Amino acid sequence: MGGGTQEQSEEHPSVRTDQLRKFIRAGRIPWIVKNGELGFLTTLGCESPLDEGADKRTFSAKIQARFAPGLRAVAVDAFADRHPRESAKNIDLRNRPALFWTPLLIVFAAAVLVFPALAAAAILAGLSIYFIAVAAVRVWLAFLARTQMDASASPPVDDASLPVVTILAPLYREAHALPGLVQAIARLDYPAAKIDVKLLLEQSDHETIDEARRLSLDDRFDLIIVPPSQPQTKPKACNYGLALARGDLIVIYDAEDEPDTDQLRVAAGAFAGAPDNLACVQARLNYYNPDDNLLTRLFTLEYCLWFDHFLPALDRLGAPVPLGGTSNIFRTDILVEVGGWDPFNVTEDADLGLRLARRGYRTAVIDSTTFEEANCKIGNWMRQRSRWMKGFMQTWLVDRRARTGPRGWRDSLSVDFFIGGAVFAALINPLLWAASLAKWIFGFEFFAPLPARLVDGLTLALAMGNVSFIALGAFAPLRRGLGRLSPTALLTPVYWVMMSLAAWIALWQLLRRPFFWEKTDHGLSDEAKLRRAAALSAFGLAPDRGDRQFDARNIDAPDERARPGTQIE
Repeated sequence: MGGGTQEQSEEHPSVRTDQLRKFIRAGRIPWIVKNGELGFLTTLGCESPLDEGADKRTFSAKIQARFAPGLRAVAVDAFADRHPRESAKNIDLRNRPALFWTPLLIVFAAAVLVFPALAAAAILAGLSIYFIAVAAVRVWLAFLARTQMDASASPPVDDASLPVVTILAPLYREAHALPGLVQAIARLDYPAAKIDVKLLLEQSDHETIDEARRLSLDDRFDLIIVPPSQPQTKPKACNYGLALARGDLIVIYDAEDEPDTDQLRVAAGAFAGAPDNLACVQARLNYYNPDDNLLTRLFTLEYCLWFDHFLPALDRLGAPVPLGGTSNIFRTDILVEVGGWDPFNVTEDADLGLRLARRGYRTAVIDSTTFEEANCKIGNWMRQRSRWMKGFMQTWLVDRRARTGPRGWRDSLSVDFFIGGAVFAALINPLLWAASLAKWIFGFEFFAPLPARLVDGLTLALAMGNVSFIALGAFAPLRRGLGRLSPTALLTPVYWVMMSLAAWIALWQLLRRPFFWEKTDHGLSDEAKLRRAAALSAFGLAPDRGDRQFDARNIDAPDERARPGTQIE
């Protein structure tokens, strides 16, 4: 038969998922092959009849729709496939509990059966010495940071030379916090054309998706809908967003974050004047509602100590820096090189900080602060803290297995006495106090195998260790002018009881639900509700029913909040 029209062939060109960043950055991606000719999806204007033009939002949505299966596979499986020794997926103790516990139980049982009193006393002595060492290391780090003046500001980078920054904001059940986050990002002093915001939203989270659409966001904001898969964790969502990022730098912000307005410029300046091995800068974290109740005061003391003293001291020593969960700014090329985040580690931030150090990269702490909402509810705090403790356990186990060469003292300082110390000190603290109570009730017969002076020395050292934690808590907030919080440090032992409970919950979860992400609820404090009302007002939207009436006088201006170097009260 003749005279018919020739059938046209049409297919999708082959594009690997790891190539998407390059094409997204260019604003032009191979999209269709028709009769041997290539057409592009483009935001730059069509150059051939096969090209398909799109605005930025449509461009992103079409790429997400076509590449969703590959993106999901990369987000979940790529890290464990490429770096099996460094993935928490492969230390799942549920699959080998006998292998993990049996040798320890055999040794312990043999020691107790043969030398019961001596074994108990020796174990107690070992735990006490470790606890004292952890306390001593933390005192040293706190005063080491105190002797270090803040580094002078990096020279400013002109707007034309500023790098493109992709902000990844993983959000799950965060409709309440979203308007405030959008306003905080809009206040950043950075060229709008060089900010690429990825709001990472779970497909099942209709409330947050609807809220994002209700806000009528400008084209800096890109809604990334993460399809359902397990584990449902923040690092999995971040990996999904990383594959679609166009920035030279990647920054993580959480839902309730309020970063300093110049934070991205400070970070860009730090990278511009740094050696090539600087992979990440960590901003300091603190809270905008420290005075809500006793829990928020204690939580603020802890954050002052952690981010104003401990992490800067580790940075100064050249030791691995376990990152905080937000306001980390990465060089994109290095982040991709090391594999992004481990989706199976529930403190992916600390894990990534140690992994960067294992690769020879450095993390620096910059003098810029992001303010968050301090947990004001005990149950919510316990869920958050038990997840952190579980993640620290995962991170410690991963690092023990991942390191193939000798461990330097700096590595041991960060891993064994800082990350490990946070967990193990919380686990053993109640045991040591129980032993001290037994000594007081039953006398020295309980510790007969050990000399009485040694037992007294261990008891005194244990007490001094706890006193040192109280002193550190009182000292920590002075740098931010929050001296009014220092008396709260006297209640640090109560806070330690809570941390010990969280640590034991974490240990149980590590064995039973290692990859379960316990969601922290935000927007519970009065201050957070005020901030939501203010943000909604900026969008021309009415406050939610039940929110406190917005009054701008009730919210501290950004430059009036507690910062390092402010006058001591």
